[in-house]
Amino acid sequence: MVQKTNYDVIVVGGGHAGIEAALVSARMGMQTLFITMLVENIGATSCNPAIGGLAKGHLVKEIDALGGEMGKITDKTSIQFRVLNENKGPAVRGTRAQIDMDRYRVEARNVCLNTENLTVAQDLVTKVLVEKNEAIGVRTELHIDYFAKKVILTTGTFLNGVIHIGKRQVQAGRYGEFPSTELGENLKELGFRVGRLKTGTTARIDAKSIDFSVMEVQPGDEVIKPFSFSTDKEKIQNLKQLPCYVTYTNEKTHKIIEDNFYQAPLFTGQISGIGPRYCPSIEDKINRFRDRTRHHLFIEPQTAEATEYYINGLSTSLPTEVQREMIASIKGLENAKIVRYGYAIEYDFVDPTELKHTLETKKIKNLYFAGQINGTTGYEEAAAQGLMAGINAALAIQNREPLVFRRDEAYIGVMIDDLITKGVDEPYRVFTSRAEYRLLLREDNAHLRLTKYGYQLNLVSKEFFEKVEKFRQNIEEAVADLQNRFMTPSKENLKFLEKLGQERIKDKVSYLKIVGRKDFTIENLEELLPEYKTKYSDEVKEQVLIEAKYFNYIQKQKEQIKIMRSMLKVKIPENLDFKSISGLSNEIVEKLEKFKPRNLQDASQISGITPAAIDILHIYIKMATRNKV
Repeated sequence: MVQKTNYDVIVVGGGHAGIEAALVSARMGMQTLFITMLVENIGATSCNPAIGGLAKGHLVKEIDALGGEMGKITDKTSIQFRVLNENKGPAVRGTRAQIDMDRYRVEARNVCLNTENLTVAQDLVTKVLVEKNEAIGVRTELHIDYFAKKVILTTGTFLNGVIHIGKRQVQAGRYGEFPSTELGENLKELGFRVGRLKTGTTARIDAKSIDFSVMEVQPGDEVIKPFSFSTDKEKIQNLKQLPCYVTYTNEKTHKIIEDNFYQAPLFTGQISGIGPRYCPSIEDKINRFRDRTRHHLFIEPQTAEATEYYINGLSTSLPTEVQREMIASIKGLENAKIVRYGYAIEYDFVDPTELKHTLETKKIKNLYFAGQINGTTGYEEAAAQGLMAGINAALAIQNREPLVFRRDEAYIGVMIDDLITKGVDEPYRVFTSRAEYRLLLREDNAHLRLTKYGYQLNLVSKEFFEKVEKFRQNIEEAVADLQNRFMTPSKENLKFLEKLGQERIKDKVSYLKIVGRKDFTIENLEELLPEYKTKYSDEVKEQVLIEAKYFNYIQKQKEQIKIMRSMLKVKIPENLDFKSISGLSNEIVEKLEKFKPRNLQDASQISGITPAAIDILHIYIKMATRNKV
């Protein structure tokens, strides 16, 4: 039997970006080849065995709404669920799940191997095959040329990956796995602007050697809120959750680390790549925050068997003997046995400003990048990019319009727009603060926002779509009902409000305004309107409370979006000579020429482009259009 070498789409890399790209491409009817170095490591969580968190949870929910897989696999393999920032506003809450890292890999691999139109191959890609500035396939280490209409690279930390542990340097993409050196050099030869970034991981500890009795216990939530809208919410409540634990570094720990700065690759010049500012190594933390006497450490199980624990907050590249000493100085870890040492890893990435919003490269047609190759960090960021690259590759083959989310539609849109228009000078991580319209882009309404797109692409079932739409209708119905009901300051009503523990009213007000009070609960709502108890689910009632509480703010953001959308319509001509526009500084002209924004909205997102410059552009485009007419 002759091996098939012609495909619609080739996806390179078996991490979280690769999984979503390969699955979505195949589910959209594309004959897809998924090439990975080790099939058994598809879906490996190289660092923290957890999915979600602040803003990252938003991405997982959005992936799920579009028919992606990350949320489903997480729900199946989790060992603890927690909603972070639960006491804060709904816009900044984030679901986080501790996962069984072994079962996650098995589940991810099985999904890929059992998906129609998807072929999995274990090999190492060494070259992108290009003709006339168009990608036509890839060449592998086994000297096989695979051809395709579209190629998606999701190489993670493997591009020219180098691991650092003290002075020791090892070429690897993950400890014990080969780096992708030839492919990294190939991308440079193709003319891509390649930079260097750094990330790291921490030591893993044998559970038997940990004294949990002296640590703070961090249990999971009593009521589990799964990631996937399709997960059975009642069944998942039976999940056996494992606790995490909290301990702290101390002054002794800090002294050990500080005394060994001279051996830290981060400070010796051995590492040139820039690391993630918001997830720094412990040596970086000690150096930057010398006034702090301690730092939180989260001791997290890696599997359901809880035989090995991850020390979240202690990422390091210090020599092994220093790692042993500093870990032993921490309360509860005095007798710790290290199963795996921490390390830093440097790798190549491509300047993401070289991409279109579809994640196709500007230089090479039919070539897409997703994940850490674009300068991001995090499983969730990678998975979201992989999903969008896979969708857009398939849409292009089908001669359909691309799917590009605006900043007001999804965190996916915010992230990709940030990458394309601003580039990166450190590993990019998604935050709620990056979203201008975060009251509209809440984690809890991801499916209400995006499922229609998943349905249009045949990535979610009709049943799933109708379930979401029924959910939406119930919310809208309840909110409209509350808007149209009113309460007067009668004796009876004042007494009722007092019974609920609510402030009195002086004038006639809508029920929506009363329900929108900060301390108003679902129980209060059911007392106010007893029929709601059986008429609507708790999930619907929760949404109604959120909509009521933030009604005025949400309306303001919707008005802002109307203004933004009118700006979106002002397209910048492709061949516009920015140098010819009077009033633009050389710096601004340089940035506009580099990023080539599609419209005024894109231009406004470029770092350093002033509102005055946008006004000048707007006037110039209007005048140019008028003169043509």
